[in-house]
Amino acid sequence: MHTRTLGREGLTVSALGLGCMGMSEFYGAGDRAASLATLRRAAELGVTFWDTADIYGCGANEELLGEAFRTTPGLRDRIVLATKFGIVRGDDGSFVGVSGTPDYVRNACDRSLRRLGVDHVDLYYQHRVDPRVPIEDTVGAMAELVAAGKVRHLGLSEAGAQTLHRASAVHRITALQSEYSLWSRDVEPAILPTCALLGIGLVAYSPLGRGFLTGAIRRPEDLAADDWRRHNPRFAGDNFAKNLALVAEIEAIARDEGCTPAQLALAWVLHQGREVVPIPGTRSVARLEENANAAAIALSADLLARIETAFPPDAVVGTRYPEASMALLEG
Repeated sequence: MHTRTLGREGLTVSALGLGCMGMSEFYGAGDRAASLATLRRAAELGVTFWDTADIYGCGANEELLGEAFRTTPGLRDRIVLATKFGIVRGDDGSFVGVSGTPDYVRNACDRSLRRLGVDHVDLYYQHRVDPRVPIEDTVGAMAELVAAGKVRHLGLSEAGAQTLHRASAVHRITALQSEYSLWSRDVEPAILPTCALLGIGLVAYSPLGRGFLTGAIRRPEDLAADDWRRHNPRFAGDNFAKNLALVAEIEAIARDEGCTPAQLALAWVLHQGREVVPIPGTRSVARLEENANAAAIALSADLLARIETAFPPDAVVGTRYPEASMALLEG
């Protein structure tokens, strides 16, 4: 696995990372043993940039990674570990808002470190910007964590261009995590140029369109009853069929190239610039290995043009999230 560098402080990460969210929540029931096996196999393959957050499984995902570190000698030293704070959940798991207050930042970090069983995280993101708290105050508290040795690098998630400028004036921002894939290209007009200007890497979450771009989801009924994608506008009603037709185009190109649709979609993201690092999620060793092989796929200019023609930037039908969640996005 090749490596890439995020930001101007030289954070070196695997060119393809691993999103761990689905191992604990949102995509139907998980399997702890299978997830631990996937984590360990990822390390063997060199997929060593791992992404979690305090809200995934209400802390269970961080605890899962902590178990992997605790039970696999030397594993922690091989992993670039990223986690996030800022989305607040109630005791019953309900989503109650966002917080970027300095006290919340400090307390959230300490709780994450305990669940992960580590003394520091390599990259610490604000998961969503709190509109009630000046970003200068939030990033100032995050900078204190760097000074204390609890955090190595700072990041934001789904932040807008103006916020990135203001945050960078307080402390160097290493990475912005935002959704980016063939079917989510909102970052291209303003966010990618701002990141380039400020020396911020882009960590692309959901680079497989929440699994849609793999071609494995043929009907909404293929999703588990408790899978949150059933409530995602792109997976609903007529939108599903229209978006599936786009995936058929990608499947055809992938067949011609001798790869899977998932590999083609990941290779496309990887070809958007060396400052872009996709973090596809999976809890399956087989899917992990399939995804990892995408890093070796070269896309010619002609092939990139064919993909663009088959899957234009504005072709997808439906918003990225339901209305309430869309309101939390700046980018």
